[in-house]
Amino acid sequence: MKKSAIIIFQKNAELGKVKTRLAKDLGDQTALAIYGQLCAYTHSVCKQVSVEKYLYFSNFIPQESSPDSSYRFRLQRGKELGERMSNAFYDLFQSDFEKVLIIGTDCPEITPDLLSEAFARLDRSEVVMGPAEDGGYYLLGMREFFPQLFQQMEWSTSEVAIQTKKRLETGKISYELLPLLTDIDTIEDLEKIKDLIDFSYD
Repeated sequence: MKKSAIIIFQKNAELGKVKTRLAKDLGDQTALAIYGQLCAYTHSVCKQVSVEKYLYFSNFIPQESSPDSSYRFRLQRGKELGERMSNAFYDLFQSDFEKVLIIGTDCPEITPDLLSEAFARLDRSEVVMGPAEDGGYYLLGMREFFPQLFQQMEWSTSEVAIQTKKRLETGKISYELLPLLTDIDTIEDLEKIKDLIDFSYD
């Protein structure tokens, strides 16, 4: 495989600051516990893919932060999500990576095979995207840096994937789509995937 990396964007696990929409129904403690399960699952998947991993924390690098010895740790830089993701991609392409994926920690349907498939599709296309049911995306991969995919986007809305595809098509950037999956933001999302991870919230 060409020099490849996975960027994992992860919020620091602080009570009352993660999974806030879940917390409205389940409480802060339960939301934090579910967030911990989602992060653990994400890292268990990434460990099975033989590429470098960069874990970008939102606010600070915890003292005990290593889910795996192969991880490297960095801080997200930027005021909003697009700027932070753009900066992370820029960092790695400046470090001579040839294929880079970015994922969050919200998608319990992601698998090692899916990540490997995303890297494989970058042999054929310049960009690969995994759309989420809420209108965003759970994965974005590139084989070169396209900053226009992050500028002046309506982040955290149902328009993100649509706007990204329009930018790709307008720029004549070749892309492929992965299967539509579920990100976990609400209790309804949990109900859809409760057979994948045993969330204890009843």
